[in-house]
Amino acid sequence: MVTIKEISAEATWPIRHMVMWPDQPFDYIKLPEDKNGVHLGLFTDQQLISVVSLFLADEEAQFRKLATLTAEQGKGYGSQLLRYTLEVARNLGAKKVWCNARANKTDFYAKFGMHKTNTSYTKGGIDFVILEKFFTKK
Repeated sequence: MVTIKEISAEATWPIRHMVMWPDQPFDYIKLPEDKNGVHLGLFTDQQLISVVSLFLADEEAQFRKLATLTAEQGKGYGSQLLRYTLEVARNLGAKKVWCNARANKTDFYAKFGMHKTNTSYTKGGIDFVILEKFFTKK
């Protein structure tokens, strides 16, 4: 059984570290703004397998650190969590949602209506591009 619910920032950290930056020190994956975010976790049979953090500022929301345990990738869990996250952002009043996506993952985000901007950068030897999506009125 799959459930998605709000979790603590601290609960996201082990999966962020294992999946995104395993070669970096553990504190590398902690965000200074974590205390201000909405952190969501996807559970299967009560095991946390996918996480994301959402930050709202005015009418914009940024999601960060979407990560699914490697053994559980390719099963649609990240898609379920992202779909839910976009709906949460919209329900919180966001008119736009954006993210810093790894360049090799942009096709995944395109399935959710995310579009590339002209802004890209490299961090830790990995190329990133900023993606965004504008919500239409309900």
